Amino acid sequence: MTQRIIKRIEDLTKRLLEAKQNNSRFEEGRAYSNLGIAYDSLGDFQRAIEYHEKHLSIAKDVGDRAGEGRAYCNLGNAYDSLGDFQRAIEYHEKDLSIAKDVGDRAGEGLTYGNLGNAYRNLGDFQRAIEYHEKSLSIAKDVGDRAGEGSAYGNLGNAYRNLGDFQRAIEYHEKHLSIAKDVGNRAGEGGAYGNLGNAYHSLGDFQRAIEYHEKRLSIAKDVGNRAGEGRAYGNLGNAYHSLGDFQRAIEYHEKNLSIAKDVGNRAGEGSAYGNLGNDYHSLGDFQRAIEYHMKDLSIAKDVGDRAGEGSAYGNLGNAYHSLGDFQRAIEYHEKRLSIAKDVGNRAGEGSAYGNLGNAYRNLGDFQRAIEYHEKHLSIAKDVGDRAGEGLAYCNLGNAYYSLGDFQRAIEYHEKDLSIAKDVGNRAGEGRAYGNLGNDYHSLGDFQRVIEYHEKCLSIAKDVGNRAGEGSAYGNLGNAYHSLGDFQLAIEYLEKDLSIAKDVGNRAGEGRAYGNLGNAYYSLGDFQRAIEYHEKGLSIAKDVGNRAGEGSAYGNLGNAYHSLGDFQRAIEYHMKDLSIAKDVGNRAGEGGAYCNLGNAYHSLGDFQRAIEYHKKHLSIAKDVGNSAGEGCAYGNLGNAYRNLGDFQRAIEYHEKHLSIAKDVGNRVGEELAYCNLGNAYYSLGDFQRAIEYHEKDLSLAKDIGNRAGEGRAYGNLGNDYHPLDDFQQAIEYHEKCLSIAKEVGNRAGEGLAYCNLGNAYYSLGDFQLAIEYHEKDLSIAKDVGDRAGEGRAYGNLGNDYHSLGDFQRAIEYHEKDLSIAKDVGNRAGEGRAYYNLGISFLSLNSLNEALAHFRLSVETHNTIRASLISKDVWKISYRKVWKNAYTCLWQVLIMLQKTNEALHAAEQGRAQALQDALEIKYGFPSFQHRCNKPEEEVTNISRKTSTLTAFLAIQNETINIWVLGKESNAVFRQEKLAMENVHEDSFAALLEAALKKIDAGVDVRCENRSLDKVSDNPPPSTRGDDRILEPSRRKTDWLQPLYDVVIGPIEDLLNCDELIVVPDGALSLAPWAALSESLRIRTVPSLAILKLISDSSADHHTKNGVLLVGDPSLEKVTDKWGRPIYKQLNYAKKEVEMIGGILNGQPLIGEAATKQEVLQRIQSVALVHIAAHGRKETGEIALAPNPGWKSKNPTPMEEDYILKMSDIQATDLRAKLVVLSCCHSGKGEVNSEGVVGMARAFLFAGARSVLVSLWAIDDEATMEFMKSFYQHLRAGESASQALQKAMKCLRDSDNFSAPKYWAPFVLIGDDVTIQFDANH
Repeated sequence: MTQRIIKRIEDLTKRLLEAKQNNSRFEEGRAYSNLGIAYDSLGDFQRAIEYHEKHLSIAKDVGDRAGEGRAYCNLGNAYDSLGDFQRAIEYHEKDLSIAKDVGDRAGEGLTYGNLGNAYRNLGDFQRAIEYHEKSLSIAKDVGDRAGEGSAYGNLGNAYRNLGDFQRAIEYHEKHLSIAKDVGNRAGEGGAYGNLGNAYHSLGDFQRAIEYHEKRLSIAKDVGNRAGEGRAYGNLGNAYHSLGDFQRAIEYHEKNLSIAKDVGNRAGEGSAYGNLGNDYHSLGDFQRAIEYHMKDLSIAKDVGDRAGEGSAYGNLGNAYHSLGDFQRAIEYHEKRLSIAKDVGNRAGEGSAYGNLGNAYRNLGDFQRAIEYHEKHLSIAKDVGDRAGEGLAYCNLGNAYYSLGDFQRAIEYHEKDLSIAKDVGNRAGEGRAYGNLGNDYHSLGDFQRVIEYHEKCLSIAKDVGNRAGEGSAYGNLGNAYHSLGDFQLAIEYLEKDLSIAKDVGNRAGEGRAYGNLGNAYYSLGDFQRAIEYHEKGLSIAKDVGNRAGEGSAYGNLGNAYHSLGDFQRAIEYHMKDLSIAKDVGNRAGEGGAYCNLGNAYHSLGDFQRAIEYHKKHLSIAKDVGNSAGEGCAYGNLGNAYRNLGDFQRAIEYHEKHLSIAKDVGNRVGEELAYCNLGNAYYSLGDFQRAIEYHEKDLSLAKDIGNRAGEGRAYGNLGNDYHPLDDFQQAIEYHEKCLSIAKEVGNRAGEGLAYCNLGNAYYSLGDFQLAIEYHEKDLSIAKDVGDRAGEGRAYGNLGNDYHSLGDFQRAIEYHEKDLSIAKDVGNRAGEGRAYYNLGISFLSLNSLNEALAHFRLSVETHNTIRASLISKDVWKISYRKVWKNAYTCLWQVLIMLQKTNEALHAAEQGRAQALQDALEIKYGFPSFQHRCNKPEEEVTNISRKTSTLTAFLAIQNETINIWVLGKESNAVFRQEKLAMENVHEDSFAALLEAALKKIDAGVDVRCENRSLDKVSDNPPPSTRGDDRILEPSRRKTDWLQPLYDVVIGPIEDLLNCDELIVVPDGALSLAPWAALSESLRIRTVPSLAILKLISDSSADHHTKNGVLLVGDPSLEKVTDKWGRPIYKQLNYAKKEVEMIGGILNGQPLIGEAATKQEVLQRIQSVALVHIAAHGRKETGEIALAPNPGWKSKNPTPMEEDYILKMSDIQATDLRAKLVVLSCCHSGKGEVNSEGVVGMARAFLFAGARSVLVSLWAIDDEATMEFMKSFYQHLRAGESASQALQKAMKCLRDSDNFSAPKYWAPFVLIGDDVTIQFDANH
C-alpha cells in the first residue's frame, strides 16, 4: 500500500506541474489538497500541513469558498493527528463558518463531527457529544445515512470515554446497522472495531476479540491495510488485557509490520508504544523502554504532540516499574506539560494520576494525594466517569499507604460504585481487589476473602488471566495472614502457574516472593530463600530495581530467622542502597526497619534503636501512620530488651493508639501483644495476662490463627513465673495445636521449647528433654540456626538438672558454636556462663573460671556498645549479674582472693563509673593497666582511709579490708540463722530495723510523694518513753554489727571507715553501727578513686542552695483538690539552716523545678527539704512557670525533679543533703542503690547525705541544727554527721536509734568553705 501511495504522490506531483504550466490555479489547489491527503495517509503530518496551507492560499486567491473550507477541514485533521487539538479546533471552526455561509449542510455536519473528535481528544467529552449530536441531526435532515452512521460511531466513542460503555455500545450498534444497510464495508469494519473497544472497556475481553476479528476480516476483504493494522493493534490490546502478553506481542508486531509497509509513521509509533506496554506487563522493562523510545522518536519526527505525550507517559510507567521513581516523575511531568500545552484535559488528568502513583511509591503520600485529587477534579469537570473511578482508586491506594485504611475503603467503594454504574467489569474487579487489600490491613480477613473471591470470579468471567493470577495471589496473602499457610501456598502456586503460562515475568517474580513469605511463616526458611532468590533473579533479569530491593529485604528476613544475622544485614543494606538510589522513601524506611530488627537480634540494641528511629522519622515525614506505628512497636521492643520497660510501654501505647485511630485491627493486636511482653519483663504478670488476653480476643475476632497461637504462647509464658505451670502447659499445648494445624513449623518448635521449659520448672526433666529435642529437630529441619542454638542451650540445662554434667557441657558447647557462627554475642555470653556452671558442678574450677571470664568479657563488650545510656547499661548488667557473681565466687574457691576482689569490683557500679570517667575527664578504668588486680591495690594504697569491700554469697559475707600501708586482708563470716536463703542479709537488716522501730510512731509531716494521708500524724507522746541507758545505744543493731564489722574489728585501729556495701546491705544504717567509727559508703572502689582524684578546681568552693516546702497547691486531683499538703517543718528547717549559714532559702512558689535546676549548678552545698517518692527518692518542687498554657493542672515534667533531670546537669556541689522521705531509697542492684543519691553523684556531686526512713520533725530540726553548726565550724561532713547523731543519741527525747540512725553519707568526706556572706 505504501508503494501505491508513493505512486499516487508521483502522479499528483506531475498533475501539479501541469497545472502550474497551464496556469490553472484551481487545478493547482486541488493537486496540493490531494498531496496533503496522501502525506497524511503516510503519517507525515507536517508535510501534509504544508500542502494544505498551499491549497488554502490558492483557494483564497481564486475565491473558492468551498475549497477554502476543505483546506481548513484538512488542516484541522492534520493538527488533530499531531495532537495540537486547539489549533485543530480553530481550523474546523473556520470550516464550519464557511459551510454555514455557503449553506453547505452536509459540510456543516461533517465539520461538527470533526469538532466533536477534537474536543473528545482534548478530554472535553460533553462538548464532543454536543457537536456529534449536531452532526447526527444534520445527517438525518439531509438523509445522509453514511454521515448518520459516522455520527453514531463518534457518539459511541465519546460515551466510551465518559465511561458510559453501555450507551457507547448502543450507538456503535446503530452505526453498524446503518453501515450494513447501505453496504458500507469500511464503515461496518469501523463499527466492529469500536464495539470491540467498548466491550474491552467493559472488561469483556472475549467479546472484544470477536468484534476485532470481524473488523480484521473486513479490512482484509476490502484490502484496507491501514484498517487491518488497526485491527491487529486492537486485538493485541485485548489479549494484553486478558494477560496473554505473548499473543498480544504477535498482534502488535503484525500492526507494526503493516504500518511500516504503508509508511504510516504515526501507526508505527503507536505499535511501538503497544509493544512497549506488552513487554512492560511481561516484566521486561528494559525492552519496554526501548520500544517506548522508538515511539517517542517517531512522535517527535512527525510533530505528533499527543503521541509524544503518550510516549513520555509510557516511559514514566516503565521507569516506575523499574523502581526508578525520580526518572518516572521526570517523564510524567513532560507528559503533563504537553497535555497542558495542547489543552488535553484528559491527558492532563492521566498525567496527574501517574505522578501521584510515582510519589506514592517514593513514600511521599501527601503529594501523591494532591496529584490524585487534581486528576479527580479534571475527571469530574469533563464528565469522565472512568477517569473519576480511577482517581478514586488511586486516592484509596494513597490513603492505604498512609495507613488510613478507613478512608482507603471509602475511596475504593466510590470506585466500585462507578464501575458498577457504567458496567465496567474490569474496574469492578479492580475495586474488589483493592477493598480486599484494605480490609486485609484492618485484619478483617473474612471480608478480605469475600472481596478477593469476587475479584477472582470477575477475572474468570471475562477471561482475564492476569487478573485471575493477581486474585489468587491476594487470596494466598489473605490465608497467609490468617495463619493457614498451606492454603495460602496453594493459591500462590496458582498465581505462579498463570504468570508462567502467559509469560508474565514480573508476575512470576511477585509470586515467588509471596511463596517465599509463606514458607518463611511456615518456618521453612531454606525454601523461603530458594523462592526469594528466584524472585531476585527475575528482578535483575528484567531490570526491576524496586523488585530487586524487595527481594533483598525478604532474603534478609529469611536469613534473620535462620539466625544468620550478619548475612541478613548484608541483604538489608543492599535493599537500603537501592531504595536510596531510586529515591524510594517508603522502601528506605522499610529497610531501616529490617536493619533495626537484625541488630536487635544481634543484641546491639543501641544500633537497632538508631535504625528504628530513622524508620520512624521517614514514616512521619511521608505521613505513613501504619509505618509510624510499626516503628513505635519496634522501638518499644528494643527498649524492652535494654531493660527500659517504661519507655518500651510508652512506645507500644503510641503504636496501639495509632492502630486504633486508623482502625488497624492487626496492628492493634500486635500492640497488645507487645504491651503484654513489656509488662511481663517488668514482672507485672497479671497486667501481662490482661494484654495478652486482649491480643487473643482480637486474634479470634479477626480469624487470625497464627496470632491466636502466638497469644496462647505468651499467656503460657505469663503463667510460668506465677508458678502456675499447669495453666502454662495448657496454653502452650493450644499454641502447639494451632501451629500444627496451620503448618507453622517455627511456631511448633517454639511451642515445644516453651513446653519443655514448663516441665523443667515442674522438675520433670525427662519430659523437658523430649520437648526440647522436638524443638531441636524442627530447628534443624528448617535450617533455623538461632532456634537450634536455643534448643541446645535448653537441653544443656535439662541434663545439668539431671546431674549429667558432661552431656550438659556437650550441648552448651554446641550452643556456643552456633552463637559464634551467627555472630550472636549475647548468646555467646550466655553459653559461656552455662558452661561455667556445668564445669563448676563437676568441680572443674579452672575450667569454670575460664568460661565465667569469657562470659564476663563478652558481656562487657556488649555493654560498652551502649554508649552513654545509663539506664540501658544498668539493665543489661542486671540481666547478666550471675556471670559476674560466679566469677568472683570461683576465684574465692580457688583461694585467689585478690583476683576475686578485682572481679567483684569489676561488676560494681559500672554505669556510674563510665559516667564519672567522662565527667572528670579520666581514661576508662578497665584500660589503664594490664593486670586489673594491681589497679585495685593501687586504689587502696592511694586512699588514706581504711576501706571495707563487701560481697554477699547466700549466707556468707566476704570482706576485703584495704589499707594504705598493707595489702588487702580477706575475711569471711557466715550468718547463724536457722533458715538460710538468698535474701538472708535482707532479712537480717529488716529484723534489725524492725527492732528499733525505724520509721514507726514518729511525729512528722508526710514528705512522701506517693500518697498523702488525710489523718493527722500519730502522736508520739503516749508511746515515747525514756529508754534504759543500755537500750539507748546500738544494742538492737548489734546483730548487724557482729556480721559486717565484727569479723574485721581487730583491723579497725582508726576512727574512720569507708564501706563498699553489697546487695541489701546498701540500705543499712552504716553510720549508726559504731559510736567510735565515722562510717560512710561508696558504690565501688573505682568510684572512690574517681572522686578522690578529681581536680581540686572541679567542685565549687562556696555558695549554698537551700530549698524547702515548694508550693504544690496547683497540683490537684480531677476534682480540683490539692494532692499534696504543704510542709511547714520543711520550711522551718531551711529557714533555720539559712540562719546558721547566712543564706536565703528558696521557699514556696519560688522553689520551681526550673529555678532549682538553674541554681544547683553553681553552689558548693545543696539542701532540699520536700516531698520525695518512695521507690526512687525523686523530689516534688513547685511547678515551672508556663504550665497553664499546656494543661489544666501541672504535669509531672513540670514539677517532679527526676533522676534523669539531675543526671543531665553539670553539678559542681561538694555536698548534697536530701531531707526528704525516702531520699536514700531506690532499686538495689550492682550499681548500689539506684535512686536520687546516685543521680547526684552521677551529675558530679562529691558527697550526698540521705535518710533511709522518716523521723520526727523536731528530731530532724535538732539533727540538722547540730549538723550544720559543726559543718559551719569547719568540720568535715562525716565529723558533722557523727556529732549530730551523738547530739540526738544523748538527748532525752530522741535517744532511740530510730531517730538518729537513718542518716547515711555516700561519697567523699568533704568540708565546706563558708565566707563572710555565707
